[in-house]
Amino acid sequence: MPHKLNPLIIGDMEVKIPIVQGAMGVKVSTASLASAVANCGCAGTIASVGLGFGSEDNDTDYLKASREGLLREIHSARKASSGVIGVNVMVALSNHEELAVTAASEDINFLASGAGLPLKLPQLVESRAIKLIPIVSSGRAADLIARTWKKRYDRIPDAFIVEGPLAGGHLGFKFDELTPPRENALEEYVKEVLEVASGYTHDSGRQIPVIAAGGIFNGKDIARFLRLGAQGVQMATRFVATHECSVADEFKKLYLEAGEEDVVIIQSPVGMPGRAIRTELIERVMKGGKVPFRCVYRCLKTCEPNKSPYCIAKALFDASEGHLKDAVVFTGSNVSRIDKIVSVKELVDELAEEAAHELALN
Repeated sequence: MPHKLNPLIIGDMEVKIPIVQGAMGVKVSTASLASAVANCGCAGTIASVGLGFGSEDNDTDYLKASREGLLREIHSARKASSGVIGVNVMVALSNHEELAVTAASEDINFLASGAGLPLKLPQLVESRAIKLIPIVSSGRAADLIARTWKKRYDRIPDAFIVEGPLAGGHLGFKFDELTPPRENALEEYVKEVLEVASGYTHDSGRQIPVIAAGGIFNGKDIARFLRLGAQGVQMATRFVATHECSVADEFKKLYLEAGEEDVVIIQSPVGMPGRAIRTELIERVMKGGKVPFRCVYRCLKTCEPNKSPYCIAKALFDASEGHLKDAVVFTGSNVSRIDKIVSVKELVDELAEEAAHELALN
């Protein structure tokens, strides 16, 4: 009899296949992708950042455009799926509190939050039915969040996502920790957070489940972290190369054509390093070039528009639209291994089958 993957259990919420689709902004992980992932028994995630781009209101009322953009995606996802769907809200966003409150007022299953320490998240989400999942990169951060939530709100995280240095996009590490990243770093961070999680227990008697993220590519990777003690994994880059991902074909083509040498660590204008594919914009900026822009709203707390060489939000939006000349295209470290576009179902079936087979060998 083939081995069956155990579901990811987060309180009273069950993710039948223990895979969480990672959030990718701006307008990469939207309703079409999140609902397709949820329909396959995994957990789909909508990235809340930048959803107002493309709206007439974005340049005149950024807050309204962002809020309404998020609501549209949640409503669209729920029309297409009754599965597990959540929203990612970055702490670094200037309007992260409003987005968290907005998401929590809708029919979502969980809120994931990173790019900073989400120490006030329980204050923004009164309902205990919505699972709160901090994204961390160390045991120290996990312990600080858990202790703070317990003291202030008598609540502990429902799960932890542990993101390592091989992930795509903005990363919670120093630049020199990423060039090159330390071997087996994610395994070390997962062990740290598992130790922290073991010290906390929910009223139900369950401990905090840990979800490994960053550089996980196939079923063998999934099985490795499940054996280590993680209850699930988060994957993002693989889901870009699916029919249901809403980005332009040019974006997906760049993923298919990227080699290892095309993936670089950039210093984002918001003060954080990030992993991306080389584009004309990145080449120009790495040589000291700038792209003039007008900032209508400082969407990220750490951004200084008068000092930034370009607008990272606009560059990410251009990427999703397929305008790659002036784009930043974020990616995980294994993008060069992707060689075809498949459906979400094909991808999930492949991952689950390979992971189950790998686990059955031991």
